[in-house]
Amino acid sequence: MSLESSSVVLRDRKRAGVSVSEVDTGAQLVAGLTSTLEPDEALRIRRKIDRYVMPLMCVLYVIQFMDKLTLGSAAILGIQQATHLTTNEYNWLGTVFYLGYILFEYPQNLALQRFPVGKWMSINIFVWAVVLACHAACKSFRGLLVVRLLLGVCEGSITAGFLIVSSMFYTRTEQTLRVGYWSLMIGTAQIICGFISFGVLHIKTTGFEPWQWLMVITAIITMALAILFWFLFPDSPTNAWFLTPGERVKAVQRLKENQTGVENKHFKMEQMIEALTDPKTWLFALLSALCNVPSSILNQQSLILASFGFSYLQTTLLSCIPGVIQVLTVFTGVRLAIRRPNSRAYVAAMYFVPAWLGVLLVNLLPWSNRAGLLAGQFLAGFPVPGFVLSLSWLNNVTAGHTKKVVTNATILSAYCVGNAAGPLMWKAQYKPRNHIPWAAIGTCYVVCPLLLLVIRAVLVRENRIRDAKPVDDGEEYVIERITEDGKHVEVKVDKEFLDLTDKQNRDFRYVL
Repeated sequence: MSLESSSVVLRDRKRAGVSVSEVDTGAQLVAGLTSTLEPDEALRIRRKIDRYVMPLMCVLYVIQFMDKLTLGSAAILGIQQATHLTTNEYNWLGTVFYLGYILFEYPQNLALQRFPVGKWMSINIFVWAVVLACHAACKSFRGLLVVRLLLGVCEGSITAGFLIVSSMFYTRTEQTLRVGYWSLMIGTAQIICGFISFGVLHIKTTGFEPWQWLMVITAIITMALAILFWFLFPDSPTNAWFLTPGERVKAVQRLKENQTGVENKHFKMEQMIEALTDPKTWLFALLSALCNVPSSILNQQSLILASFGFSYLQTTLLSCIPGVIQVLTVFTGVRLAIRRPNSRAYVAAMYFVPAWLGVLLVNLLPWSNRAGLLAGQFLAGFPVPGFVLSLSWLNNVTAGHTKKVVTNATILSAYCVGNAAGPLMWKAQYKPRNHIPWAAIGTCYVVCPLLLLVIRAVLVRENRIRDAKPVDDGEEYVIERITEDGKHVEVKVDKEFLDLTDKQNRDFRYVL
């Protein structure tokens, strides 16, 4: 059965014809479908999606974050001495990664809309594996600056792609937990990277230093994953290789409650304008920036731990502990948010409280109190669930594929601003106590929970306004199909698959 576009024409007062290019891709599968999806069958489809999609997403996020952490790990493996880096040059290598990320974040998101998501991410993974291997050949700051910039360009596609994939395959309720699962891999990456660093410290080869081995080993792992992703990662539930044609229809039907559809390959200018003029976009963007200024601790962590008096071998093992903390906090955070309806802001804000204590301990304890300083350093890593929950929350409250793409690009650009600014705080003159960087981090940890509560208040107000208005008049929408015998027939399309934005669809309600 083929499809043919028709102009947007009002058939009668409650029946409108819609161009196929205007509707969601999922609409072409479920248009005219009258049967309902049984809960048991929906659960079976979800479990099948979990088996084929989640493992690849989790493994890739581990590898992505391991690659990002290589600079911090390399700091105690000899990279500064081998390439003659000053403190400021080392900090700039952390910043330039995010400059490459931010410069290409909008192009990356537009490419994710235009091209098959899985294939586009696979190409980026392949290129960044090559770039990561090139780190080992660098002998100076300039060479490292170039490869770090290119690494940021490539990795800019991953989180954006994962947000899109999560919204394509999962309901809004399910997304919180799934985004949490692949975000758990941030902590897992820290643990694995710590053990790899411990291992390469024991490698003794002439002319090839431990930090170079770290780059080569992680590059090989990344290259293997790029190949797996190309062949195994699906682009959409409408063409997922592991689903039968009937299961693809059911996978799309499952998403009806989202009122966000699956995807639309046509860029819509009006949706872009709406995304850039929507106040919640910029509230989430500010939250994203401030949540990630403290992420600079990751690149500084090994140096800070070493400054407490620990040996390099001890430091590589101690650097695993923040990873364990992140795994536990993210896991408990997303589980709490799922168990308590409309609690995302409250749960996310709660995890900033231990970090306040951590900042105070690091700044106020005497330098001789290694145990207390170590505890403060680890407590400062507790707020990670705040950013993770905000990502899934953003995905839940944004509809319209172009709007989603532009909003994701904006929020991830803000994420880059925070991550790029953070490393520049750690100047040589602030050592060893680093009071100025810690003061900036403490300020972010106070403002972020307040922003979460403001976003919640804005969304509550919008829901109340919509609840007070009359219910939609029930207008029907149709697309035109050409049957096998050449006849033109009109097939009803559910409003949920019209690729409407959350502003356009007055039936849309913001989850809290």
